[in-house]
Amino acid sequence: MERKKNQQVKLNIRKGDKVRVIAGDDKGKEGPVLEVLVDKRRVIVEGVNVMTKHTKPSAGKPEGGIKKTEASIHISNVQLIDGATGKVTRVGRKLNEKNKLQRFSKKTGELIK
Repeated sequence: MERKKNQQVKLNIRKGDKVRVIAGDDKGKEGPVLEVLVDKRRVIVEGVNVMTKHTKPSAGKPEGGIKKTEASIHISNVQLIDGATGKVTRVGRKLNEKNKLQRFSKKTGELIK
């Protein structure tokens, strides 16, 4: 019997990070990350990739209408914005004093909280 390996995905972007879209219809838009879908490698960014859904009135929801929601976008199409400079940056990892991996900005070298 084969052993299962722990294939944990390491992503550079986390919930709450401010990102800029670098590809697609919403290129250039910025916003905070609302959710990270790790298994699909996608993120949901506030105000980006907004989809409309038409809902019919029903007994549970007597008011029908149009509902706007953000759809997911692939994580390769967004880039982290550095808090200090406001420009996009790549993300690296290094050990801090407590021997824990900490993200840092490759452009400025500052730690990302």
